[in-house]
Amino acid sequence: MAFTIFTDSGANITDKVRDHYGIIIIPLTLVMDGEEMQLTSSENYDYDEYYQKLRDGLKVSTSQVNPDQFTKAFRPVLEGGGDILYIGLSGGVTGTLNSARIAAADLLEEYPDRRIIVIDSLGASLGEGILVVEAAQCRKNGMSLEETAERIEFQRYCMYQVFVVDDLKHLKRTGRISGTLASLGSMMDLKPILKGDTEGRIVVECKARGRKQAIKALAEKYRELVVNPEDQIVGISYGGLREDAVHLANLISRIAAPKKIWIVPHEPVTGSHVGPGMLALYFKGKDDVRVF
Repeated sequence: MAFTIFTDSGANITDKVRDHYGIIIIPLTLVMDGEEMQLTSSENYDYDEYYQKLRDGLKVSTSQVNPDQFTKAFRPVLEGGGDILYIGLSGGVTGTLNSARIAAADLLEEYPDRRIIVIDSLGASLGEGILVVEAAQCRKNGMSLEETAERIEFQRYCMYQVFVVDDLKHLKRTGRISGTLASLGSMMDLKPILKGDTEGRIVVECKARGRKQAIKALAEKYRELVVNPEDQIVGISYGGLREDAVHLANLISRIAAPKKIWIVPHEPVTGSHVGPGMLALYFKGKDDVRVF
């Protein structure tokens, strides 16, 4: 029997992709100047204006999806006799995944004949979104809920996520990096190249001096670690500087052109942590690629 695929807006997939694959997205919450906002569509949102406001000092905070939101979203599927696969934003950076697990446990007591599988993508943005789309393709190809979940649980360790930020203060403010590292980067114009580790946490991969060299370093990681690019979607997300995203896409295409390259503005909730000027690359390598 077919199952329903859920994710959260941290997956950064477009409305077109969402609708094409029949994916249900639960929105994360952004608080700007005391007002809550949930972005339910990727269209008609001024990402450039948002990242410019961050650059100008806009104060923002975020809140995770709570168990009640998941319960309300999941219940209609279970009532209709369906099963659920939820692929969520990395548990290494948010408690949203734990909320999904709480809701799933409660609902399975109420609907013991149904199945809910919750998977930690270990990623964000298209590092999460590409896995969600892969799950939808598995479903389309007739794979069962369990078969699809098993594949995604393996593939998440193959997904390499590497990024650079323009200003480390946003990661410092939200506790994603140490104050010492943030100060060092500011003083010496060092651009730490950051990545998601095997537990989905943000760690320093290497350092580059200046933005130009940092973008080149992202491309070189692709050269070093990508596997079978012709068979995969490669993702790029950016925080207000699309020209850098296009430049990175051109660099990786010259190295080894993938099947597709998706370039998207980085969604605003996790974008508030990485800040304006962030640039990220998402691709698949070997099954131990996150260790490198």
